[in-house]
Amino acid sequence: MMQPQTRLASARAGVWWRMTRPHTLTASVVPVVLGTALAAAGGDWSVPLFLAMLAASVLIQTATNMFNEYYDYVKGLDNEHSVGIGGTIVRDGVRPKTVRNLAFLFYAVSVLLGVYICMESSWWVAAAGAVSMAVGYFYTAGPLPISYTPFGELFAGFFMGPVIIMIASFIQTGALSMDHFLISIAPGLLIAAINLANNIRDLDGDKAGGRRTLAILLGRPRAVRLLEATFAAAFAWTALLAALNVLTPWALLALLAIPKAVQAVRRFRGKTAAAEMMPAMKATAQLNTVYGLLLCAGIALSAVFS
Repeated sequence: MMQPQTRLASARAGVWWRMTRPHTLTASVVPVVLGTALAAAGGDWSVPLFLAMLAASVLIQTATNMFNEYYDYVKGLDNEHSVGIGGTIVRDGVRPKTVRNLAFLFYAVSVLLGVYICMESSWWVAAAGAVSMAVGYFYTAGPLPISYTPFGELFAGFFMGPVIIMIASFIQTGALSMDHFLISIAPGLLIAAINLANNIRDLDGDKAGGRRTLAILLGRPRAVRLLEATFAAAFAWTALLAALNVLTPWALLALLAIPKAVQAVRRFRGKTAAAEMMPAMKATAQLNTVYGLLLCAGIALSAVFS
């Protein structure tokens, strides 16, 4: 039988784990893995650089999630009944400043990792990293947070898609590749879709809180149709790149993720309560993971059989 102290430690660990919003972290892991896979397909790659980039990317996204929780609490958007949040402040009693300070600590560690990455590659990476961190912070902070505008999907998709993929590729190869940028567009669309799915789920609460997200401007039915179109565009773009020989035909393995996209859209349709849409939100995040891993597998198989 588990001892009281062990149960307490396990419960505390669960609180901190939920604060990271682990189901969203695929958005920072998959781009780093994909960018590294693209670089490795053309030659050798550095495992330490890959691990440093992966850790920095996850830390920045985790910190962004914490800033989101802190500032949404400060602005009165989160309460104990809110769905899809870590809930460490409103449900678990963690002090707001603790959440904020931990986010800054994660940013500090990611900066140290960034220094190592720059020393091994180029200091131009620091500029891209600094802008990405600023976007993460001002997504919910500042007088006009990005999350209060219709541009959340654009920022999330671009900075967590093409920007991370290109950095991960560049630090391995020392060069920027137009092919890699074109390949990064579909993953960027799927990451933007995660943000859109989140905003569809939170539409009512966000509207009451004064936000003007894309989902609010479109309305839920049209936003779900946009989500469906975003999925279709990502898969069509992948097929087009394979047809143009920018991607290997093995990359068409990524199309096996289509059923997960269908599942996500179906789970949104006809739903109006935030709790009812959680399965759809999770399916959208899972789609990004499945697509990314299948695409990486296709790139690896192409390298093996070329």
